[in-house]
Amino acid sequence: MTEIDRSLVLIKPDGYRRGLTGEVLRRIEAKGYTLVALQVTSATREQLAQHYAEHEGKPFYEPLLEFMSSGPLTAAVIEGHGCIPGFRSLAGATNPTEAAPGSIRGDLGRDWGLAVQQNIVHGSDSPESAAREITIWFPGIAS
Repeated sequence: MTEIDRSLVLIKPDGYRRGLTGEVLRRIEAKGYTLVALQVTSATREQLAQHYAEHEGKPFYEPLLEFMSSGPLTAAVIEGHGCIPGFRSLAGATNPTEAAPGSIRGDLGRDWGLAVQQNIVHGSDSPESAAREITIWFPGIAS
């Protein structure tokens, strides 16, 4: 039997503003993943700096933090067999224009030109990232 994974999913401010939280959560549950924790929150600079620490110093870092703090977002912890690669596949390519039809970004994303970070969702990219990210957004939950 394979291990059950956990992943952090963020429905970014653009997705929240457009009323897509329910649709994203529906797709997560339809895929067979379980919602372990869920909250609507406004990100602090400290949370975002921790979350995006590997991008500090890159040209898109400050615009990314500005965008991610531009309004409420929905944070979720999901679990299931292979949920990390599974959700990333469900999310689709980072650039909504290149994301496949049927994916969250392919169906719901918009081309914002230079603002590729406005792509509706974030999902952890590895078990290590998931563990680190979950503690940032849900300090009381073990990954």
